[in-house]
Amino acid sequence: MLNEIDLSVKPEFVNDYRDGYPLISKESVLDWSRVTDEGSIVNLIDAKNKFIAKGYYGIQNKGYGWVLSYDAKEVIDATYFTKKIKSAIEYRESFFKDENTTAFRVLNGEGDGVGGLTIDYFDGFYMLTWYSIGIYELKEEILQALKSSVEYKGIYQKKRFDGKGKYLDDADDFVCGQRAESPIIVKENGGNFAIHLDDGAMVGVFLDQKDVRKTIRDTYAKGKTVLNTFSYTGAFSVFAALGGAKKTTSVDLAKRSLVKTQEQFSVNNIDANTQDIIVEDVFNYFKYAVRKKFLFDLVVLDPPSFARSKKHTFSASKDYVKLLKEAIQITNKNGIIVASTNAANFSMMTFSDFVFKAFKELNGKYKVEKSFSLPKDFRVMDKFKEGNYLKVMIIRKIK
Repeated sequence: MLNEIDLSVKPEFVNDYRDGYPLISKESVLDWSRVTDEGSIVNLIDAKNKFIAKGYYGIQNKGYGWVLSYDAKEVIDATYFTKKIKSAIEYRESFFKDENTTAFRVLNGEGDGVGGLTIDYFDGFYMLTWYSIGIYELKEEILQALKSSVEYKGIYQKKRFDGKGKYLDDADDFVCGQRAESPIIVKENGGNFAIHLDDGAMVGVFLDQKDVRKTIRDTYAKGKTVLNTFSYTGAFSVFAALGGAKKTTSVDLAKRSLVKTQEQFSVNNIDANTQDIIVEDVFNYFKYAVRKKFLFDLVVLDPPSFARSKKHTFSASKDYVKLLKEAIQITNKNGIIVASTNAANFSMMTFSDFVFKAFKELNGKYKVEKSFSLPKDFRVMDKFKEGNYLKVMIIRKIK
């Protein structure tokens, strides 16, 4: 391991770290020039050189590193990570026993005490996602810990550490064990998903929406017409169809979304030709739907936090009200809007305000029937509310 480096914390941040705040921010440290190599283990100290916490230096879009321990004597090695991984697995013991769900998160970054790293499980295969060079520098210790803690078919990885959370496209994401077939078929609450572990940044489904998909299938889909916008591989559409939806329409700008969505329908024995899959800018589709006077019983809005196309730029914090207004206009009376965002820079209260504003500007009335944040396997720290990024509201349009 690298030598440990002492970093003095500015007085106004000391109590936050003593209280358990895990993110080492750029603003909180007096002199970053003391540390140059990402992956360095750092000791945060106060003005009297008293130990506060131990962490690592690794730049990502959230900050400059993460606290790992409050024990000055703790060594950050394979033994340390083994302890963290085993604790994370124990917390999710029920998931491993559920035959109807074979894909879930095993370690959720700072929620499980290792900020900058996530580990997902796909029917015996493990996927590590590294969010900074700093945590990647600790790769050998973490891999050793994972191998000693679990039985696995194979281990894969994704690298997202250019400072903006973007995917670094390696030729091969395979790490060790046996290679997975492509795709492998996993289960989620009895439904099937095709997963590609070595095919770019995404594997085929966002695991954090499992509770929302189940609710759509079990409660809202039967006999309904469903519009799924920013549909990616059509996961919401698949679960709506499994729930007996009359018809689903999936809209996404990415050309790959067509074949990926067809694949997800296929592995659930649903004829994709009975569903509409449209490659189009969602905002253009809204205009088209209004012009054609289309109305849907259920509309899913799950945009990225930020997106750019040739004609449109979308920022969740600035543009979600406008997006909701578009959706409201093509939702039937008594219909449902599933409004979702993964933007971490505003709260559920602010998100609720977006909904209120959108309906008010259209003189509409609504009722929030359910709301969701991250599911149990996406463990969140009480001291780091920003980690609970997912906000979903199921809204009934009354007028």
